[in-house]
Amino acid sequence: MIRLCIAAFTMTFAIPIPVAAQEAVAHITANGSTPATELVVHSTTDYVIFRPALEAFVAKNPTVSITYEQWGSNALYAQSLAACEGDLPKADAVFSSAIHQMVALVNHACASPYRSAATAALAPTRRWRDELWGVTHEAAVIIYNTKLVPATDAPRTRFALLDLMRQPGTTYDGKIATYDIEASGLGYLLAFADSLEATTFGALLEGFARSNAVATCCSAEIIKGVADGRYLIAYNVLGSYIDPVASENIGVIKPEDYTLFLSRAYMIPRGARNPVMSAALLDFLLSPEGQSVLADRNLVDRGDSEDTNLPISAQRDIAIEPALLVAIDQHRRVRFIDQWRSSFRPK
Repeated sequence: MIRLCIAAFTMTFAIPIPVAAQEAVAHITANGSTPATELVVHSTTDYVIFRPALEAFVAKNPTVSITYEQWGSNALYAQSLAACEGDLPKADAVFSSAIHQMVALVNHACASPYRSAATAALAPTRRWRDELWGVTHEAAVIIYNTKLVPATDAPRTRFALLDLMRQPGTTYDGKIATYDIEASGLGYLLAFADSLEATTFGALLEGFARSNAVATCCSAEIIKGVADGRYLIAYNVLGSYIDPVASENIGVIKPEDYTLFLSRAYMIPRGARNPVMSAALLDFLLSPEGQSVLADRNLVDRGDSEDTNLPISAQRDIAIEPALLVAIDQHRRVRFIDQWRSSFRPK
């Protein structure tokens, strides 16, 4: 579990990110229904992955339709903050993998409180102040192209990855990828968590620089790049985005030294038009049926990787807690990004 000790929360949370347009919009209704209530959900989760859960919810609640807007994490944070301050329309629910940004929104008094048996049953690392709840449980993994990377090279720990990046020759030069933490709130969160957890973090940055590693925007681009052989290995990819059928030549490894686990955070914005149905969607997602649907889409980890017996001691949950405000402090963020940027060549 990633935890920090901080004495106060009088920090600057401003991130100079323009409010951009959403990446995709979808409308979900039950077959044959005539909905009377529209639920607007803003989310970073790819619609194709989250769609089965939304369809299952409207099937149980046919009077409700869902307008689902997919955003990049930084843009979603900027939009949600502007909506909280009254400058833009509010969503009924916000759902993001960039949980440090969600904690900042709650700290900014942008959330409505809610409590139910389902939310109360969550582990303390997956809820905060009855205003933010971790709905999923997803591992950050190392992936590699199984056709191009010998099994003996597949890095099962960060130390093994470092050894690959230090090898003489050009096999892995320019062929290792990870998230661009300036473009991806998720990528920033995972890198920040690494910097707190890993004694290897400084060495990783040195290895990325030595091997001309590539920092790029998003999960889909990274995974496709590994599948195509453009990249051979990718580090800290959220494993839920890997389709085992479409990506049959991708190997998935949960690092044995430690594996980060993320729970995407759900928030009901203060002043949402339909807070009752937003709460109903939350309870459904946390129910056994909802968790089963999410697990079918890899949003709840079932241990399906090459490291199915990862010991508890190697599992690190990124806790949803106010300590994450340190990650979003503007001055800390600028210093961290400058340190990170120096390790990567432009894509």
